[in-house]
Formats: sequence, structure tokens, C-alpha cells
Amino acid sequence: MTIIIFLGSLMAAMAVGVPIAFSLLLCGAALMWHLNMFDAQILAQNLLEGSNSFPLLAVPFFMLAGEIMNAGGLSRRIVNFAMALVGHVKGGLGYVTIVAAVIMASLSGSAVADAAALTALLLPMMVAAGHDKGRSAGLIASAGIIAPVIPPSIGFVIFGVAANVSISKLFMAGIFPGLMLALSLVGTWWWLARKEHITPPPRKNLAEVLEAMRLATWALVLPFIIVFGLKFGVFTPTEAAVVAAVYSLFVSTVIYRELNFKKLVPLFVTAAKTSAVVMFLVAAAMVSAWLITVANLPAQVVALLEPLLDSPKLLMFAIMVLVIVVGTALDMTPTILLLTPVLMPVVKAAGIDPVYFGVLFIINNAIGLITPPVGTVLNAVAGVGKVSMDEVTKGVVPFMIAQFAIMFLMVLFPQLVMVPARWFY
Repeated sequence: MTIIIFLGSLMAAMAVGVPIAFSLLLCGAALMWHLNMFDAQILAQNLLEGSNSFPLLAVPFFMLAGEIMNAGGLSRRIVNFAMALVGHVKGGLGYVTIVAAVIMASLSGSAVADAAALTALLLPMMVAAGHDKGRSAGLIASAGIIAPVIPPSIGFVIFGVAANVSISKLFMAGIFPGLMLALSLVGTWWWLARKEHITPPPRKNLAEVLEAMRLATWALVLPFIIVFGLKFGVFTPTEAAVVAAVYSLFVSTVIYRELNFKKLVPLFVTAAKTSAVVMFLVAAAMVSAWLITVANLPAQVVALLEPLLDSPKLLMFAIMVLVIVVGTALDMTPTILLLTPVLMPVVKAAGIDPVYFGVLFIINNAIGLITPPVGTVLNAVAGVGKVSMDEVTKGVVPFMIAQFAIMFLMVLFPQLVMVPARWFY
């Protein structure tokens, strides 16, 4: 009955158009009423406590870093460097998109910001070269979702806080899977573009490649600072977010000189607004998470899934299918916050490594950003690129299938995640 009230109140609120954060609060109030413990003061206390977390400070700083990098010239120089490297091969603009997405993913951790920047920079070039607009937009959208997997990742920060799992270990464990997602896009793009008769731009000579690398060096250094800083304990993930924001601010204003005070103010306002939405969502979800624990919902879910506890791979397969279904209706952050407190006891009972589960959980949620009808990244690409949702959705399907295939391959072979992760630790 408790599960029915929890899900029923949440879905009913969302069905009538209540924003997700307020739907979560209404769901929490319904659970409190059902448990005969309704108290508005307790509701307010848990709401405040939900966002009172030091690790969550990483979210606004990563948001700010992404805004600064896109407006300050870092993203453009990364694209130019990728163009100099692989732009000359057949279907080169597609490979440029993937290479640029991987580099940008290691800078900001925001799928929407990366996808929007790549769309603005590369989609017009791909269309002008003769590539199908919908397919190109689909590639950009699927490349953008690498950002929540390769560190630094906002998704890993939120999951780490909700699940009480080491964020540094999640960051390190996400590197190799993120690269595998990129390789799946490379293979899919090669297969789709092999029959196109498009003349690629001329090959850049060594001097031009080195010049493009020199211009992008300041942007390319940041991923190494973050990864090595985390690996050797120089700073925490939260401090890494501050480093990313300050570094990108310094490079954009002092080195590249593309930002001044007047241009900075709107960037700070935009980052603050986006962060406020995310943090309020986190706070509201923490109320529901607390009530889920009080109502003993995790134990009920464990009991339901008890037949699968002896088969971790089968259990993981079932969980991944569940997350896929939920991801078609909910955005990444609410999915993480809603399902984490319910699924973590099941995962621990089955003896599944929490870091391994976290990586696959975030990959699944990241792919959910390009699954219609709610796919946030799809909407961002469609809006920035002035492409219809139907075209983007059709174009993203082959790439989405390839990424799901990689995810389920990791379900079958956990070593693909854990062996490289232990090396990065």
C-alpha cells in the first residue's frame, strides 16, 4: 500500500502538470499523511537539510565552469583542434564532434551545456558539408551525453551524495566507460557515413595541427589537472569544481581575453538560475528519500526482488530495464534522487559493488537524456539547432542503440568497468 501511495501521488501530481520538485514534496506530504506523522515543520527541516551538503557545492561550480567555457572561447578552440586532427577523413566532421565531446566532457560535466555548444559550433558546418541534418543532430545529442560519465560529472556528484558512495572513486571509474561510449559512436558513425559522397575538408599539415593544439592547450590542460588532482588527493571533487570554474575564468579573461565584466554577469546569473533549479530539486527529493527510509520501502523492494538476489547480473539487467523505462518520463536528476535510496539496499544485498552500480546507473540516466519524449538534451539540440524534434529523434536512434549495447555489455562483463577503475584509483 505504501508503494502505491508513493508512486500514485507522484504520478498524479506530474500528470496534472505540477513541476517535478513540487510533485516530490506533494508525494512526501502524502507519505507522511499515510504514516500518520504529518508535520509541516519536519517537512521544512528535511527540505533545508536536503541541500545542506558540502559535496553538492560542486554542482553550481561545474555549472558555472560550463557556462564560462562555452562563452570564453575554450569550447571553440577544442572544436578547432579536433577539426585539425580528424576533420580531413571521410565523415570527418562526425569524428570531430565525438573527439570534441570527449574533451569537453572532461571539462564541464554538463550534458546540456556541451550538447548546446557543439550544436551551435558544428551543426551548421555538418549541414553545409552535406550531412543529413537529423542524423548530425542525433550524433551531437548522443555525443553530448558522454559528459555525465567522464569526470568531472554532476551526475556522479548527486549519486555519490544520495548513495553515500565515494565521488572520487565514481569519477575515476567513469573514465574508461565514457571512452567506450565514444568508441560506440565512432563505429556507428562510420557505418552510417560510409556510403555518403561528401568531400571532406583538406588535411591540415603538421604546422597547422600544432598551431591548433597550441591555441587549445590552456583548455586541454584542465582535464589532466582535475584527474591527477583527484587521483593523488590534491583536492576533493567539490574543490575540483572550484578549480575548474576558477581556471576557466582565468583563461577566458586573462589568456584568451574573450570575457569581460559585462559579459560575466549574465553567465553568473544563468549558472545561478540553473543551479537553483537543480538544488531545489535535490532538496525536494531528499524529503522523499527520508520518508522512503522511514516507510521502510527499500525493504519491501528487496523482498520483491529477492528471487534475483542470487543472480547479480540478472538483477542488474532488471534494474537497467527499470531505469530505461523511468528515464523516458523523468529527467536525470530526479531519476537519480528517486531511485537511489530504493535501489541501493537491493544492490548491497546482492553483493554488487556500489561504484560499479553507480557507473552503470549514471550511464543509463545519461542515455535517458536522449530518449523521447522528455529527453532534455534532445530538446536542447532541437532548440539551438532549429531542428524539429521528429528529425532529432529519428537521427539519434542508431547512436542510442549503440550506447545501450555498450551499457548491457558492461552488465555482462563487470570487469570492463572495475579493472580500469582499480588502475585509476
